[in-house]
Amino acid sequence: MSAQANSPGPRIALVAGESSGDYLAAHLMAALKEKLPRVSFVGIGGPEMRAQGMEIWWPLEKLAVMGYIEVLKRYREISGIRRALKARLLSEKPDLFIGVDAPDFNLNLETALKAKGVKTVHYVSPSIWAWRGGRIKKIARAADHVLALFPMEPPLYKQAGIPVAYVGHPLAEQIPLVTDKQVMREKLGLPQDAPIYALLPGSRQLEVESLGETFIQAARLIHERVPNALFLVPLITRETRLAFEMARYKQAAQTLPFHLVFGHAREAMGAADAVLVASGTATLEAALIKRPMVIAYKLAPLTYKLMKRRALLPYVGLPNILAGRFIVPELLQDEATPEKLAEALLKEATPERASELDIEFTRIHNILRQNTAEKAAAVALGLLA
Repeated sequence: MSAQANSPGPRIALVAGESSGDYLAAHLMAALKEKLPRVSFVGIGGPEMRAQGMEIWWPLEKLAVMGYIEVLKRYREISGIRRALKARLLSEKPDLFIGVDAPDFNLNLETALKAKGVKTVHYVSPSIWAWRGGRIKKIARAADHVLALFPMEPPLYKQAGIPVAYVGHPLAEQIPLVTDKQVMREKLGLPQDAPIYALLPGSRQLEVESLGETFIQAARLIHERVPNALFLVPLITRETRLAFEMARYKQAAQTLPFHLVFGHAREAMGAADAVLVASGTATLEAALIKRPMVIAYKLAPLTYKLMKRRALLPYVGLPNILAGRFIVPELLQDEATPEKLAEALLKEATPERASELDIEFTRIHNILRQNTAEKAAAVALGLLA
């Protein structure tokens, strides 16, 4: 047996800061393992990355914080993790570092590693197309290569002389072009002829605590006008489920026809006539499933004020960003009242709106289908070589 056969494979460090990053990283890891059977992975990740064999140094929940004020509350803990991680990575020198989203955490880390000769990839372009300022210069110092999920991003990097690859979004491959509503209802044991609304108040406990009661109040108003309506609420963790149950208790809404499901968010959206959804990756899933939606979000008042001042685009929802115009309603902060959410959702939940949106959502779906993991792995392999 050759010495090469006994030699260890490349060591790749990754950092993902939330569940969407965990999913993206795990798909990339699986593609890399096919090309490099001896590859090993270390860093910060979640259950999907652990399932691909990653040695988890810290769980991603430690980084999963939204908003300036919320980050400030945990600044000491997060900065301590970054210092310890940077010291360990500089000491052990992985063959490649891949920062998956989480730009506020990862870009500084990538800059330090790149300066010491470690090759770096930033996977998921920060929203340089949405924010004012010079973040692209920071990315140039941090990343040897950027992997962009959306088609409007690469031209901005090429203009700045930063190596970039458009890899599309893996959700566009995983979600079929057509999701049958009747099949989804049968799968969840729901009536075929009832008006059904999916409520997705967020994947984090803080999001559910922020939006849960508002969504429940909106559901009550819809139920008053549509007495046979049903409300599907997919929740992915015990913490988010408990937060929603607490909101339901505070609103004395035990008699409203809520169907809480553990996970199965895509099935819930597929079974629905319309979706009320917190801004984030779930809005893209709803678009790929081709369902009318209303996007809502609430942040700490100071966080929202700071973000609004920096914003360049007039919209925050991924379907609107990808379309380049408002195709679905967004009700943010003080606009996200139960009355406005209920009114908007009832307007969206019609066959006419579903048909109109299906054309635009199908166009977006096809653009995002790019065999993402393979394209991302090809970039990583090139840097390792």
